[in-house]
Amino acid sequence: MSDAALAERIAPLAPLDETITIEQLTRDPYPIYKRLRAEAPVLRVKSVGRTLLTKAADTKMVKDNPELFSSDDPNTPMERALGIQTLMRKDGAEHMRLRNAMAPSFSAKNIKDVWIPAYTKVVEDYVSRLPRGETVDLFPALAGPVAARCLAVLLGLHEASDHDMQHWSDTIIKGSGNFGWDPAIFEVCDRENVRMDDCINKAADLYRGTDEPNAVAVMINAQDPIEHEQMIANIKIAIGGGINEPRDAALTAVFGLLTNPDQLDAVKADDKLWNTVFEEAVRWVAPIQASSRRVTEDTEIRGYHIPKGDVVMTIQASSNHDEEIYEDGHLFNIFRPKQPHQAFGNGPHFCLGTHVARRMVGQILLPMLFDRFPNMKLTDPKDVIFSGFGFRGPITLPVELN
Repeated sequence: MSDAALAERIAPLAPLDETITIEQLTRDPYPIYKRLRAEAPVLRVKSVGRTLLTKAADTKMVKDNPELFSSDDPNTPMERALGIQTLMRKDGAEHMRLRNAMAPSFSAKNIKDVWIPAYTKVVEDYVSRLPRGETVDLFPALAGPVAARCLAVLLGLHEASDHDMQHWSDTIIKGSGNFGWDPAIFEVCDRENVRMDDCINKAADLYRGTDEPNAVAVMINAQDPIEHEQMIANIKIAIGGGINEPRDAALTAVFGLLTNPDQLDAVKADDKLWNTVFEEAVRWVAPIQASSRRVTEDTEIRGYHIPKGDVVMTIQASSNHDEEIYEDGHLFNIFRPKQPHQAFGNGPHFCLGTHVARRMVGQILLPMLFDRFPNMKLTDPKDVIFSGFGFRGPITLPVELN
């Protein structure tokens, strides 16, 4: 067959966009995603170096087919940021081996008997510190420290300060999302990797031979433990996602409720709605906005040829607003008909900490905060700033505590 004839049989490549910038996607990606869903749901974006998928059916299809769409993205900045290939970039049996090493810490029994009581004490402590009658930014005053302390407890990193945990999480997130390959960001990663390694190794020495339920103890005391460097990598991945997800979900939920008083009144009248608030918050602004997958064989998506070796980026932030599933998906609305969202992923890489985050935020933090400050209000909705491309949430949320 001639090259010309072969070319006719192969679907065209997805269109290439050279105008969309990472800065635009960081500042306000949702108008861009809305346009792409309508006009170019499969689009190669030069600044990102990946093919963006913005429709819910496509993002779910990719995540549900790890044989065709591998997590092993050879060009991901995550491996450079952490200095090792983590479970996030592995597939099949190897991914499950590393994932299962940490899984016992997240068991339903541990969540109920260990983490919920521990988290309740943490939240009570931090909420009680908030000054009634004053204006505070809930990001540094509550959501960030609470998420950091709760995660330190779950992982077994008791020597790490709230500042350490938040700084490390921010470092991992910026490094893993450094699609522009800024060397200054990686320099910070290299420095903080040394500090994280030291902290994790001290925890491993402390918990070796114990039956503690925290993640470090569970991994080092397993009957068939994973490699030490992979244990450290698992903890770093947990630090990267285990702070920003509950923190950003909580802040987004607070903003959603305070800008929709009728919904807040409904929740105050019915405690069972707090879980709905959490789910709507993470659907509305997904804490983890995008994920990469490497194509293992030539394939097609919506009539476009996706060659072997290409990297597609599933934009779950966009899929959670898909007009085929959600009416007015750009609005925060706890009364909308229940539909599954993709904020925590799907398939083999479904977020391990999902159930912990749901309980910490939906059952403990939000109810306790609004119970203590029932008349809390925003200083000005315009003062609230959302930011982030790979990971997204409010970076400032000033409120009057009443």
